Amino acid sequence: MSQTPIQAGDRHPARAAAWLKDMARPAKISIRVASVLTLLDAAAGIAFAAFLALTIARLPDGLSAMTLALLGLIASAALRAGLALLAAEAGSRAGRRAMLVARRSLTQAILARPEGELGPSVQAVCEDAEALSGYVGRYLPARFATAAGPLLVLAAAAPASFFAAGIFVATLIPLVLALFLTGSAAAAASRQQFLALERLSGFFMDRLRILPAVLAFQAEARTQARIALAAEELQERTMQVLRRAFLSSAALEFFAALSVALVAVYTGFSLLGLLPFPAPESLSLWQAFFVLSLAPEFYAPFRRLAAAYHDKQLGEAAAERLAPLATAPERHEAPSLCAPPTIRFEDVAVLHEGSPLRFSFTAAAGEITVLVGPTGTGKTTALNLLLGLAVPCAGVITLEGEALPQAHTLASAIAWAGQDALILPGTIAQNLRLAHAGASDAAITSALERVGLDALVAERGGLEAPLDERGSGLSGGERRRIGLARALLKPAPILLLDEPTADLDARSEALAIAAIRAAAKGRTTLIATHSPALAAIGDHLVRLA
Repeated sequence: MSQTPIQAGDRHPARAAAWLKDMARPAKISIRVASVLTLLDAAAGIAFAAFLALTIARLPDGLSAMTLALLGLIASAALRAGLALLAAEAGSRAGRRAMLVARRSLTQAILARPEGELGPSVQAVCEDAEALSGYVGRYLPARFATAAGPLLVLAAAAPASFFAAGIFVATLIPLVLALFLTGSAAAAASRQQFLALERLSGFFMDRLRILPAVLAFQAEARTQARIALAAEELQERTMQVLRRAFLSSAALEFFAALSVALVAVYTGFSLLGLLPFPAPESLSLWQAFFVLSLAPEFYAPFRRLAAAYHDKQLGEAAAERLAPLATAPERHEAPSLCAPPTIRFEDVAVLHEGSPLRFSFTAAAGEITVLVGPTGTGKTTALNLLLGLAVPCAGVITLEGEALPQAHTLASAIAWAGQDALILPGTIAQNLRLAHAGASDAAITSALERVGLDALVAERGGLEAPLDERGSGLSGGERRRIGLARALLKPAPILLLDEPTADLDARSEALAIAAIRAAAKGRTTLIATHSPALAAIGDHLVRLA
């Protein structure tokens, strides 16, 4: 398949690097712990090499002479295993922390964007943010150990054999150059892979969204072919990343093997006195085996870095995509509300399905204003304007005479119950506390009693009864009353209710209306409803047409 070059667009490496640093900052303690433990593992490797060489050197003297060396060898091996385990756990903890911080930041920024500008939000929060886990948890500790570990091994090898230490340095220079070249190529390929994945995910989500139109125009075969083409492109981009990663590993293993071979030849010929040049130093059996055992340890940090280098590529490529997404649009503070405000809609217009909806009415302070009218006249849209979920294209909304900015943050002053009550996995009490985190059990119980759900809660085992995301068998009316109880629980000066009594029988509706009437005292209340019984409690009635 011929590949079409994918354009990365405007890249901002500096901004991406700064954002990565911000995401890693909350996990810096775990990162430092993992880095130090990884470096201590290198020190334990030096001890292991020393005890191994001592064991070999004392082999002719018998088992009794080797006992202490063998015990040291076993202890250093056990220490290395423990340090590696602890370092992996600390790195995993750091990566998980950074991923959660990134997901929280992305979610807040994405939800602050106007509808239609959300972009590939699900992929960003779920998939791309996961790439930060490996970057923070594995790559950053490995990078620190690679900077300090070889120097530690070199400092231990030099007193035993400065010539062997020189071999380490001589093979290190071309290794670093080879890793830089292959790593740069792999990083570029990784960015292309991310863009191919974004293209495939975006196309698939778009076609799912318009699936009825695809079926109506019999475009299934064409859509399937496009998805297959994008999937094949992603496969080829992934193979390019793997090829470059294998090339990097091959360069590392070549120079590591070359170093071990050169040290082995030098130390062996030096002990035998067969060097083709004057011996630069005199080596004992212990020294020879010690520097030979240190040769793999010298390159062990580079192997760890090479294993984690793909995490670096994924993390940086993800950061270049996520950093712009994580920048939330500027949000203006709404007027501070110490008392129920008077809310005025002055010729406010909103585009809805291609045609404008217009609103001009006043909700008096501390009173109940009821919005009535046929479906589609904008009752829910009027409430969404106050919540910041809809943006007016004309007109102005004022609170106590002060204009409400379009990108405002008024939600903290609003208690709201929508038509579809949000139910999250957790207990009944946790779902009620979504609106008011500090609510006591007594307040929650009172709110449930007022909407007629006390019997249901008792049947399910109390406030700690679990609910799943589907409501665990709750009916539509029960879910709606949970949303209403949640809104009544929040002490806010503005109360917005969208069809709070729909799907309720006569008795439940009467209980809900009584609860709303009581809760509306001292609040500016707007209710969108089709119910004549609920509309009857309003102080003002606004008919939308």
